[in-house]
Amino acid sequence: MTGLGAVFRPQLPPERLRSVVRLADESGLDQLWLWEDCFREGGISTAAAALAWTERVRIGVGLLPVPLRNVALTAMEAASLHRMFPGRPILAVGHGVQDWMGQVGARVESPVTLLREHLGALRALLAGERLTRDGRYVRLDDVALDWPPAAAVPVLAGATGPRSLRLAGEAADGTVLTSSTSPDSVRAARLLIDEGRTSAGRAADPHEVVVYLLAATGPDAAARLRTELAAEGLASVPDLGVAGDADAVAKAVQRLADAGADTVVLQPTGDEPDPEGFVRFAAEQVRPLLP
Repeated sequence: MTGLGAVFRPQLPPERLRSVVRLADESGLDQLWLWEDCFREGGISTAAAALAWTERVRIGVGLLPVPLRNVALTAMEAASLHRMFPGRPILAVGHGVQDWMGQVGARVESPVTLLREHLGALRALLAGERLTRDGRYVRLDDVALDWPPAAAVPVLAGATGPRSLRLAGEAADGTVLTSSTSPDSVRAARLLIDEGRTSAGRAADPHEVVVYLLAATGPDAAARLRTELAAEGLASVPDLGVAGDADAVAKAVQRLADAGADTVVLQPTGDEPDPEGFVRFAAEQVRPLLP
């Protein structure tokens, strides 16, 4: 069954999160996703609050930019969330937006090398291992978590380019694809991910693919979608986003699922006038239409 989520966009002030996440929990939505965009809400702090305010909805953070985070701190925070709220956090890490990384003095020469080292160390620490590493970027000396998660937890990676997609297959437990990914691009990404899984001897391991889908509903949906795609320079890219009623959105979700998405996360436009209504729409109107 295809998982369905929605995004709490960081253009909203943090104090709006409580009402949105509680509605997601009560309405039966599978997942609510948060972003750690510079220089808005912190991913871990908002995820912890969202998990504490709810009982069942899974909370995703897509994604934590690894240049900003020492891997030991990432592991400590991830482990704490998983021990307090078992099975409900979903954490993804990635390169981060390079211009933003440059603004804070964290941009690295080889983002792929950093992500590879971070993923390897993070997954090992969360598995309860004691590590000594002397990598190009990740250096650890006899480090282990006192409170690792009680059960194995997946670590996802955000990826777009071919090298990062292969790396996600090699070194992560899942991949997050942006809303600029069409169904055909999902199929191509799946092939690259599987190349990485095979090269690392992980072809039999589960690997979840999460895809964002830009979605708009309501009387001005088509215009808002066009404006958002134009602002992102994606107006001429076919098969991106969906505007319309629940049936239209469900069909767009299914096209991504047929292309290889395990979970589709509906991403409202930046000018969505009713974030709570969008979550209710996803849970109560779109979700029942999916197989």
